[in-house]
Amino acid sequence: MSEPAPSAASRNGEPLLAVTGLKKYFPIKEGLLIDRTVDYVRAVDDVSFEVRQGETLGLVGESGSGKSTTGYCVLRLLKPTAGSVRFDGEELTTMPRNALRRMRREMQIVFQDPYASLNPRMTIGDIVGEPLLVHKIGDRKRRRRTVEELLEVVGFNPDFVNRYPHEFSGGQRQRIGVARALALNPRLIVCDEPVSALDVSIQAQILNLLKDLQKAFGLAYLFIAHDLAVVREMSDKIAVMNHGKIVEMGSADEVYTNPRHEYTKALLASVPVPDPLKMRERKAERRKLKHVLAEAL
Repeated sequence: MSEPAPSAASRNGEPLLAVTGLKKYFPIKEGLLIDRTVDYVRAVDDVSFEVRQGETLGLVGESGSGKSTTGYCVLRLLKPTAGSVRFDGEELTTMPRNALRRMRREMQIVFQDPYASLNPRMTIGDIVGEPLLVHKIGDRKRRRRTVEELLEVVGFNPDFVNRYPHEFSGGQRQRIGVARALALNPRLIVCDEPVSALDVSIQAQILNLLKDLQKAFGLAYLFIAHDLAVVREMSDKIAVMNHGKIVEMGSADEVYTNPRHEYTKALLASVPVPDPLKMRERKAERRKLKHVLAEAL
């Protein structure tokens, strides 16, 4: 795998990914014989942000805040209700299917659950090589060589190509997911809670792997998580989501050390610290913030 060439957008000083006014509404239906829409769930409601090549934007919020839906809309795994998603200067929301298929070589995803995201009937070699096969890149011998190289990149023995997912731990399976995401030499990877299902010690290994890969290949990440401590570790910028909206955005250090929005303060108050006295203070602060947020709603 080689480092991607600078994108057209980056050469022109534009962001690699520019999301503007993104909305995704899911209809609420009622009735048995007459299926009619009575309301909408506003999962993503007027979200805007930018990601430059080689940069990480952390998208953080509680479960149900709309952050994963945002990532799926960026990749067009879900069709947005409204808004603009521009990648490398090209609009994705109106792009024809054939053109979008080609563009997906530049954008990949690492899923949250390493146990559910790998086909148990496929070997590791077939899983990592599937994107190459789908996009008709290389012959069988070349694809095999590429898969072995990718496994080495993520710290695996290339001889593992003929083994199956059930033979590996959760952290090892997530490395396989990362190798699959790298197969097409993308510029952007959406990391959808990639460490939330893993033990803390394994989380650190995967985060370090992602950072090393970013340095080596100039990757841009949209890093989705609910843990502000993890997001701060990975991100250049942080966007905080609540009820489908971005309520605060800024540099990682700025958001972490000087939060402005009450919701961000509540999230930070939930981050554990190895000090019983400070934890009691944070619990008191969290109760106060919950009261403030309840009144605001």
